[in-house]
Amino acid sequence: MPLPAFRSLLAALVLWGASSVPGQAQAVPIEIAATPIDRFVPSGATRVGALEFRGGLVLSAAAEDFGGWSSLLVDPDGAGFIAASDQGSWLTGRIESEGDRPTGIAGAKLAPMRAAGGGTLAGQRRGDVESLARISGGFVAGIERVQELWRFNGTDPLRATGRRLLADPGLAKLGSNEGPEALLAPPSGSPAALIVIAEKSPSDRSLLSGFLFGPLGRPVALGTFAIERIDEFSATDAALSDDGMVYLLERRFDVLRGVAMRIRRFPLTDIAPGARIRGEVLIEVNRSAAIDNMEAIALHRNGAGELIITLLSDDNFSSVQRTLLLRFAVMQ
Repeated sequence: MPLPAFRSLLAALVLWGASSVPGQAQAVPIEIAATPIDRFVPSGATRVGALEFRGGLVLSAAAEDFGGWSSLLVDPDGAGFIAASDQGSWLTGRIESEGDRPTGIAGAKLAPMRAAGGGTLAGQRRGDVESLARISGGFVAGIERVQELWRFNGTDPLRATGRRLLADPGLAKLGSNEGPEALLAPPSGSPAALIVIAEKSPSDRSLLSGFLFGPLGRPVALGTFAIERIDEFSATDAALSDDGMVYLLERRFDVLRGVAMRIRRFPLTDIAPGARIRGEVLIEVNRSAAIDNMEAIALHRNGAGELIITLLSDDNFSSVQRTLLLRFAVMQ
């Protein structure tokens, strides 16, 4: 074998060996292009409902696994972020901004979500990750279709390996594509260590199903609750603010009306076994607004103390959909 060919083969074997080590991160830096969204609604108004539009981006990348983002966590500074896709990928990076207006994504890295026993979640048919929550010492992910919760220990998800934390008979009754869309982990552990909100109820289309589990070490079912389903909207994600309010992101899609987005808010203390919750609508917009399939929500406070909402869309790896990052301030 010629020396150059031998060297190429040797390099390939080294790379293969590194990628075959159980738990190896396999993180790949990627470049994400960002195009500004100047108007959220056609009129150019920034105040829509109880929110004020602070800016947005259309995101794209050449990486084959970029897309399908269904869950999002943002650091307290509003810059660092972690996202997970419905095909089992992690995405980390920093949201660059001018004030609260996002201007680009820097330091982005992409990696497969890996299982502690070896291989990837996608390889185990557990790649449809729809929700994320930060817990002490790591993260919990909600996986649709198999209706499971998985735990990833450590501060760096790109290097973490996951283990199944929970598979519950109540979750198992959810429809294949109607699983754990939203996941909350209240720091106080009350009313539960983990709160799951499903896309909708499997038995009552007028409700969104909620589930309570705890403790984190060995979670068991603590009860269920329900959120009223309004005008055929379905839950896609939720986040808990530092003042004890739950912000629920919802989406509706049908052929005649197209896509629509809503955000509701209600106190965490409303959640209890047997509770039925309606909440307060903060914003509801249809396809005339700069939205897509909005599936992820995260919260942080800016320097002025305002609560900032960051939304991310799932493009379903479709050429006719977009990955959008939107930011709003809560004005009331």
